[in-house]
Amino acid sequence: MQVVRLASETDFDGWRRAARLLRGADVSPEDALWTVDGGGDLFGQTTEPATAAASFTVPREFVEVAEQVVLHSSGERFALLYRLLWRLANEPNLMHIASDPDVARARDMAGAVSKAIHKMKAFVRFRQVKGADEDTYVAWFEPAHRVAEAAAPFFARRYANMNWSILTPDRCAHWDKVLLTFTPGADPADAPSEDALEDYWRTYYASTFNPARLKVGAMQREMPKRYWRNLPEAGLIPELVKAAEDRTSAMVRQMPSEPNRRVVRQAQRLSRDASFEEGAPTSLEEVVAGVDFCRRCDLWRDATQGVAGEGPAKARLMIVGEQPGDQEDLAGQPFVGPAGKVLDQALAEAGVPRAELYVTNAVKHFRHELRGKRRIHQTPKTSEVTACRWWLDAERRIVRPRVIVALGATAALAVCGKPTPIGKARGHAFQLADQAQGVVTYHPSFLLRVPDAQEKARAYAAFVEDLKFAWNLAA
Repeated sequence: MQVVRLASETDFDGWRRAARLLRGADVSPEDALWTVDGGGDLFGQTTEPATAAASFTVPREFVEVAEQVVLHSSGERFALLYRLLWRLANEPNLMHIASDPDVARARDMAGAVSKAIHKMKAFVRFRQVKGADEDTYVAWFEPAHRVAEAAAPFFARRYANMNWSILTPDRCAHWDKVLLTFTPGADPADAPSEDALEDYWRTYYASTFNPARLKVGAMQREMPKRYWRNLPEAGLIPELVKAAEDRTSAMVRQMPSEPNRRVVRQAQRLSRDASFEEGAPTSLEEVVAGVDFCRRCDLWRDATQGVAGEGPAKARLMIVGEQPGDQEDLAGQPFVGPAGKVLDQALAEAGVPRAELYVTNAVKHFRHELRGKRRIHQTPKTSEVTACRWWLDAERRIVRPRVIVALGATAALAVCGKPTPIGKARGHAFQLADQAQGVVTYHPSFLLRVPDAQEKARAYAAFVEDLKFAWNLAA
């Protein structure tokens, strides 16, 4: 019996060297015993060690699968891989036989490891370390397999400007903004239990939870309960699921009321046939009726409905976003989805009453592409923004705001009539052609996508300041 002692549970290089020597010495899988003791000796044997030179090649598919299988938590992984390696000598096409039990088992294990890496990327939650000299973040995570080292480079790229550590029972990863290092496994008590960002995570999750698209089984498959204890937002899930049916019914009940038939007929004719200069709506009721019949670009074909602006007919401040999102398209109202929740929170912190604002979008139909059953947002084309200015200009003439806030590049293009860099333009006002003052700032959806926690906090604070500045300007 040949006993192979590997340096660690994920010692792929050690396994590869030993496997090559064993096969070269014609040691059968039944005569090889694989174990891990962390020592420096590769072989510990009851017979003479394998020392024969080995010269052979294996298919690339085998190496790729083996690198994944070694990370699996199963105790049979090293023996399974050596059995496959042994068989490849006489069955060179073995890895292409999907029905073979050994091949099927190895591929299942490799798939489970890939899934564990994906789950780690999705469900790691960093918490700030109190009292550290520099902002430092620590996360505790319990992956289903030994994937900490495989997933760590992703976090080094995503959170390159943070000092962080990810602690797992098997291996810990550490990043100091320069080097990625690893240490032995840790204990949950070594990680912070909570921090000030917990409330932000909960707000973010609650704002992106769409009750109309809830599928509990699919959600639990994607977010298994074994990960919930590490997720600050997990405590919200039972209540969100419980309230989903009532929230969906409320969305249906809040559909915009039908305008009178005369207004609808007139709006339908004008939205199809009127030139850019003529026939513009003279009331917000006509705008609401008209955008649903608008055929000035092709976005109406795939959208559920047109979404006009919302607010008082005379408002000091108008906020212009990009376009309706998935939830706005279903509800027929602007800014009721995840970006709308962020906008509401920022307005409240800035002391701006949303009820006194007119809120609309540069484009009135949802531009998206289908991926399976999901509708993925796409940025409107310049031609679509230009076509929809007929409606935005009508809203501006009717509402007559003193200040117009453009959220993001698409809104800035629609409001200013030309491309406007957000970073350079934000922080001050400029005169628009209709004598209103223009202010440019970030779109709330951008804030939701910022991956770095510190940068997200800075951008959100700047967003709140821009809204406060615009409101004071409109006073």
